[in-house]
This record gives sequence, structure tokens and C-alpha cells, in this order.
Amino acid sequence: MTISNRILLVESDANLSIVVADYLRSKSYIVETAKDGQEAWELIPKRHYDIVLSNITMPHVNGYELLKLIRSSFAHMPVIFLSDKQDKDSIIRAYELGCDDYIFKPFSIDILTYKIEAILRRCQYDDGRNKNEFDLGDMHFDSVRQTLGDRHLSTRENELLLMFCQNMNTLVERNYILMSLWGEDTYFNSRSLSVYVNHLRKYLGEDNAYRIMSVHSKGYKMVKMGNDEV
Repeated sequence: MTISNRILLVESDANLSIVVADYLRSKSYIVETAKDGQEAWELIPKRHYDIVLSNITMPHVNGYELLKLIRSSFAHMPVIFLSDKQDKDSIIRAYELGCDDYIFKPFSIDILTYKIEAILRRCQYDDGRNKNEFDLGDMHFDSVRQTLGDRHLSTRENELLLMFCQNMNTLVERNYILMSLWGEDTYFNSRSLSVYVNHLRKYLGEDNAYRIMSVHSKGYKMVKMGNDEV
């Protein structure tokens, strides 16, 4: 666990939220809180969260609905449910929707911490988000050297291509890209993003199996043509 690990705690019980958030901060996590799924979904596209801890029974947008939203745009973001729902149907539904763990309330905060650390370790080694090099058809992308094949990439081109590669086959929302790389979602930054995407498409070439696809009004997705659905 490092200081860079950022947690979003989504909890409608204000007292429980304060207790859990303060404890996790004492363990050097960066913790942000939301009182319901609607508030959480306003934050998630604007931040990079290493893990989301969420209640299920909440007003406006409940935990199940929030998980569906997360999985639709950030497929690899780990989600742990903290719930007083202990019936089999609720637990099965949670796992079917893609939660990473399910903890009954009341719970041991020490056990919660160990579960968080275990999931973060698994994510570090199992998904592509910490990779620096990728084979894209007959081209090799090295984000440390900032090279794609024999071409040297600008810093912004390199950051953008790395984001697409680390989220392969997953929609990366335009707002998330702009907030992460530009720090602000404006018309001019959006135009700049489009220019950089076109640069990368040109570098990859029309014959490359790996393509950066536009998802109308949402963002972009890098896919391998012939194997994955757009």
C-alpha cells in the first residue's frame, strides 16, 4: 500500500462514514466520501480511484445501480460492498453485477483493511494498468521511452496512448481523459484531445489490428479488431 492509493467511500450513514474514512486515512490512504451513488458517480469520472467501498441501500442511486455505472465505463475499478443485506439473493446479485468483495455490517475495520490491501495487490499484478510496454500488432509501444515502433511520441501522445492501452477494450470517457491529462474539461481542451487521438490513429496505421474507436458522445475505446466487439 502506498500514499497514492485513493479510495472512494460511498456511505449514507454519516457516522459510519466518518469512522471508516478516518481509520483508513490513518493507514495513509487518500479517502474521499460520497453520501449516495448519485454523488459518487459525479466524482468517479473526474478522479482516479484505486478502489470503491459502497453501501447498497442508498437514496437516489443505490449500490447496485452505481456498480452498473462503474462497470460500464471503468471495468477494472475494484468495488467492495459494505452491506447489512445478508440474504443469498442480494449477495448473488452483487457478484453477478461484478463486485470484488461483499462484507456484512457490522464489520471489523481491520478485516476491511486487509481485504482492501489484498485486492490492491491483486490489481497491481493482474491487470494491465501498471504495464509500461504493449505490443500493438507489429508495433511495440514503450511508454517509458515514449516510443511507438521507431517513432518518438510527445509527452501528451504518450500519456494518452498509455491510458488507452491500460484500459484495453474498455470505454474511457472523454471527461475522465480531459480531467486526468489536461486538468480541465473545456471546449479547447476537447478539441486538442481530438487532434491527439487523430495523431495516434495515424501512427498506428489503417492496417493495424489495434484501433482507437470513438464512442459517440462518450469517449474512446482501444480494441483489437476481429476479436473484440466495438
